[in-house]
Amino acid sequence: MADRIVLIILMVITLSVVFAPLLTPYDPIKIDLDSIKEPPSLKHPLGTDNKGRDILSRILYGGRFSIGIALVAGIISLCIGLAVGLLAGYYGGRVDMLFMMFIDLILSFPSLLLAIGISVIFPPGIFTVVIAITAVSWASFARLIRGYVLSLKEAPYIDSARAIGCSNTRIILKHILPNCLPLSFVVFSLKLGGYILTESALSFLGLGAQPPIPTWGSMISLNRVFILSAPWMVVFAGLAILITTLCFNIFGDVLRDKMGYRVE
Repeated sequence: MADRIVLIILMVITLSVVFAPLLTPYDPIKIDLDSIKEPPSLKHPLGTDNKGRDILSRILYGGRFSIGIALVAGIISLCIGLAVGLLAGYYGGRVDMLFMMFIDLILSFPSLLLAIGISVIFPPGIFTVVIAITAVSWASFARLIRGYVLSLKEAPYIDSARAIGCSNTRIILKHILPNCLPLSFVVFSLKLGGYILTESALSFLGLGAQPPIPTWGSMISLNRVFILSAPWMVVFAGLAILITTLCFNIFGDVLRDKMGYRVE
């Protein structure tokens, strides 16, 4: 029952951010000096900010960037990690040793601090956040896939494929890769909530999408000075992050348990 509720909430969130223009009549970046810091009302269900912009509109449009950046960075990380894990696990030897040295080096740093360090190298923006999240995330995918490939390549059907003359490329692409995809999807679903938090943290620090583009993290950052006088300007953006990441984490846990993978 709980997993169905979480799935429904995720569907509502996804549809809301995708069809944001149909759900709200307000422009998320248009300044309205006649509606500054209005509390929640029928006209503005979640209130307005210090520039008169509708909070609900900014949250819906901001979700496009916050969730979209996390999805793009997660997919790129998954593709890189999958490729590296397949090569390292299948070929072993020096290839495995070199890849694992680099992977261990990346994983030895706190991911958020490393993402911040990478972000300051490039100009602030969406592209920078994608690079930062990808750079710190692919290694965990690669490590898990590599361990899974080590067990798969000793399976009898792989020995049979070698015996009939299949090339290494064919074995990797036709026999090992399809078996790694379900695990990859489970890991991706488990980590997506963390990517949203990372994007929000980078945006909060001013390293993500720049104003007037709304993101959940930047909304909290820009409005935090009004948390006592107009708490709705911060609270609702924080709730959007909390509910979305929590639902993605629960969905990932449910999917992991149903598919029988032991992934932390």
